[in-house]
Amino acid sequence: MTSIRTLLFCFTACIGLGLAMPPASAGTLVAYAASARAGVIIVDTSARQLYLVLGNGQALRYPVGVGRAGRQWAGTSRIAGRYSLPAWAPPAAIRAAQPELPALIAGGAPGNPMGAAAMTLAGGNYAIHGTNSPGSIGGFVSYGCIRMYNADIIDLMSRVRVGTPVEVRL
Repeated sequence: MTSIRTLLFCFTACIGLGLAMPPASAGTLVAYAASARAGVIIVDTSARQLYLVLGNGQALRYPVGVGRAGRQWAGTSRIAGRYSLPAWAPPAAIRAAQPELPALIAGGAPGNPMGAAAMTLAGGNYAIHGTNSPGSIGGFVSYGCIRMYNADIIDLMSRVRVGTPVEVRL
């Protein structure tokens, strides 16, 4: 139930149509000179990129969709939970705007905007998750969550654990 409550507020701009696996980078190895210790996830909102810092001046880079205007945030958190094919319950504000949405969308269902996997963030109502709207990656599109290609979230989730630090920068 806790995971559903956390995911309640993680609405994405578009409701997906299925779990298609679009082309994904599965992390591109890049030089990374910014100060961060190995194992930290850095989200660069302005560049719409997520970095998993490897250390020794390197990181894995993934393209992401981020919060739209008025929904962006910055700060630090950590991975609080990891879920494959998570269920999604739209928050009341979203259901009011879209009354046709059911109270709960099962994991893996065509209309579930969480995609193939999600990692919830501690201390807030956000997640790093997949998407069923691959065309949204690279845009300012979400209600604050970090949206990834399904293949990328699966790859990233295989590399990090609960407790991994996350820093979101504007």
